[in-house]
Amino acid sequence: MSTLLGGELPVSVINNNKYISPLTAGAQTTDRNEEDDLPSLDCAIHAALCGDMKTVILVGPEGVGKTTALEKLVVGWAKGEHLQKFTHVFHFRLKELNSLNRTLSLEALLLQHHGHVPPESVPLLLQKPKDVLFAFDDLDRYKHSLDPSVHTLCSDPTQTVSVSCLVSSLLHGSLLKGAAFVVATRPTGCLEHLSGTRVEVLGFLKPQREAYFKGFFTDPAAATKARTHMERTLGFYDICTSPKFCWTVCCVYKSLMDAGAKLPETLSQLFVDILVYLIQTLSLSQTCSRDLVLALGKMANHCSSDLHSSCTKEEIDSFGIKPFLTSVGVFLHVEGDQSDGRVFSFHSKLIQEFLLALSFFLDKSSSEGVEKMLEKQKDCAKFLDFFLSGLSEPLQHTPLETLLGELNAERIMDFKRWFKSSSVETLKGCYKDKHYRCFHLLHQAQNKSLVKEIITPSARIGISYGDVSLQDCAALNYVFMCLGEVEQLNLYRTRNLTEEEAEMLAPTMSISHKIILSGSTLSVGAVRHLASALSGGLTEELDLSNSRLGDEKFKILCAGLKDCKLHTLKILACRLTEGICEDLSSVLTSATSQLCVLDMRSNEIGDQGLTKLCKALQSPHCKLQTLLLQLCELTAASMEPLSAAVCSGQSELRKLDLNQNAIGDGGVETLCKSLQHPLGKLQTLTFFDSELTGACCPHLMEALMSEHCSLSELDLSVNDLGQEGALLLCQALSRPGCPMEKLGLKRCELTQPVFKELSSVLMSGTSRLKSLIVGINAVGDQGVKHLWDAVAHPNCLLEELDVEMSGLTDACVKDLCAAVRASKTLKSLELRNNSLTDVSVPALVQVMQDSHNMQEMNLKYNDFSEEVFNMLNECDKISLTEAGRSGAQCLSSPSVSPLLTAWTGPFRI
Repeated sequence: MSTLLGGELPVSVINNNKYISPLTAGAQTTDRNEEDDLPSLDCAIHAALCGDMKTVILVGPEGVGKTTALEKLVVGWAKGEHLQKFTHVFHFRLKELNSLNRTLSLEALLLQHHGHVPPESVPLLLQKPKDVLFAFDDLDRYKHSLDPSVHTLCSDPTQTVSVSCLVSSLLHGSLLKGAAFVVATRPTGCLEHLSGTRVEVLGFLKPQREAYFKGFFTDPAAATKARTHMERTLGFYDICTSPKFCWTVCCVYKSLMDAGAKLPETLSQLFVDILVYLIQTLSLSQTCSRDLVLALGKMANHCSSDLHSSCTKEEIDSFGIKPFLTSVGVFLHVEGDQSDGRVFSFHSKLIQEFLLALSFFLDKSSSEGVEKMLEKQKDCAKFLDFFLSGLSEPLQHTPLETLLGELNAERIMDFKRWFKSSSVETLKGCYKDKHYRCFHLLHQAQNKSLVKEIITPSARIGISYGDVSLQDCAALNYVFMCLGEVEQLNLYRTRNLTEEEAEMLAPTMSISHKIILSGSTLSVGAVRHLASALSGGLTEELDLSNSRLGDEKFKILCAGLKDCKLHTLKILACRLTEGICEDLSSVLTSATSQLCVLDMRSNEIGDQGLTKLCKALQSPHCKLQTLLLQLCELTAASMEPLSAAVCSGQSELRKLDLNQNAIGDGGVETLCKSLQHPLGKLQTLTFFDSELTGACCPHLMEALMSEHCSLSELDLSVNDLGQEGALLLCQALSRPGCPMEKLGLKRCELTQPVFKELSSVLMSGTSRLKSLIVGINAVGDQGVKHLWDAVAHPNCLLEELDVEMSGLTDACVKDLCAAVRASKTLKSLELRNNSLTDVSVPALVQVMQDSHNMQEMNLKYNDFSEEVFNMLNECDKISLTEAGRSGAQCLSSPSVSPLLTAWTGPFRI
């Protein structure tokens, strides 16, 4: 008969037209909400059998519909609906063959188990094996081996052998060769001896559950209410793919809805309601009910810790179940006819683990603490701690105490102490899996004050929670929503954020000030939920760098960007093109847009794309202050509209990154006009590796000489400016009132006269320069000496100096140390990839230890031996790397490879 935990009988499902085909695992590769063209189990079986395949193996966990699908296959054949190429179909439950210990022939087996087959027809059908289909269920419960080496396989259907030999001979093709087989099983070791087409059975996804609930509830409104509640509170668990579990949920929900009671919010609460329902149906006294649950708890402990799937009559008597044999059917699956030969098992691992958790709290003894019990069960009980967490809360265990008596308060306190202390410690670490486990237990407890008690300021909840499962999303969302506001939601490198996962996380996204999705992949549906969460949410920074978003998804995102609090948007390397610039312009010109920082590096928007954005920059509603456009395939052609936008009077642009674009001298000339305009506000401009030469320097000099120029940071690194061009820049820098504070001239073909002129600028008393980046210019000790003289001068304000790979030797160290000692401002000195040796180390260490303002000296990749590494490591302010590394290795990454171009100095390999 159908039972609450055992599910509805297959014959009832089929005869009442309730059958819904389960899905195969292929459905998991599609959108879980997709309703059309999902791969059904029925279609997979028919396709395999209609082709050349002779053996189809259905593999899946308990309750996913394998048995019902197999019986439906047989009934459909009998009704003439399909597979009519088979004249005979024989259906066997292999577990029923376990008790057949005598020998018999295949003919005898068929006649014994299928009495409707006329005896005279059996020899005829055995002559045409291709017309015969065997349906074998419960292979995982078959106790005999399928290893062909164990048996002497037979080929004669009239030969009398053991049943195990008959089954093995059939499945390995020696007996009735050419016959077809459909075998259903849970994952089992027997599969290694079985070849054929394997079909992974998934069960139900949302569309199938919706159909199932509609068929169960006669009232459409009740069906919708029950289904939506299940999807919200349980739909993220894998068990919801089980038709049997759906039957249990529907039965419990219907009972609660009929009584006007509240539906459960968690898995723990659901099983509390299930147990209350089952105990009430038994009409036992409180004492008997308690004794029954304690006895079932002992059985659960035996099955779990000893990895037994079932128990004998003798075993369950030892647990104390004997007085309740007439009642255990509601909890256990019972097989066998004779009282002493019966075998008992739990209907599912879930009820087994729930009873184990409940009996732990019911047990009045103090023999075993929670930590010891969990340690013993950690590899075999997936949800035990979930149920312990839920049952530890009065709101959840009170209904059970009414029926079973009080729980052991000491054990509940023991669990709470363990949970709090272990969680606080776990959340200080960086292991996301352990964080998630803590979140799951908090979710089961449903206690907001407990969340705030455990998530202390020391909890590192800003770590990456990437690659989330739907179940993880539910727990994460519950915990973060309890906190009210979240500083950072870090989902870095989530490889496939689905629509369902994003929908589950949407409330948390809306209360997160910063969302990190860099390195992630988002489905179209996920982007929609992200956009919705941003609209009207609290998010101020969104990082989608390297997310391969593409134009289509970005346009969807733009819908949520128009009405949000976003200040910073990072869309670096998102495979965007000119096609998104119109939508992005619409966002920037929205009256509600708060966007100040836009990082679009490494997207191929081109000149036309930038031209569209320039129109937005001239809008009074555009608040953009930082625009990063490195590697965006720009040329001089787009500098005219950009220059016009900057000096339009409406633009708020302060920082502009044009690195690694083919801007050229003509582009710089055009942009320099905006630097001289009284309405221009640019403060930072970078042209790293932008195909410039000394020809652009007269225009830059003119701009820097202008009283309207507000530029305080300029990077011209990796451009062939040469001596003549650089001297023009020095002339502009010497202008009193020049606002320049940071200048980058790395690998710009500078010479000693240029370094001498830079020294003069620094000592002039009018220069505001605080950072000077002039590494990878082959000027040697003599050239850099000019800078040491400047650093030592009281007028010099430098805080950062980079002379990497400048050809420095030990001869410069005396001047270097004197400069560091004399300087009141220098904090950072970059000396990588030079030729300093061991003899310089004592002086360098000493000067760093003596200096109060110096914070870092980088000595990586110099000519030090291992003997001095300990001395260098003793000074925290000195950075270096392991011995054996060379300057060439240091500069091998793509980000600095342009620095090597045209370098003529020595490399040490």
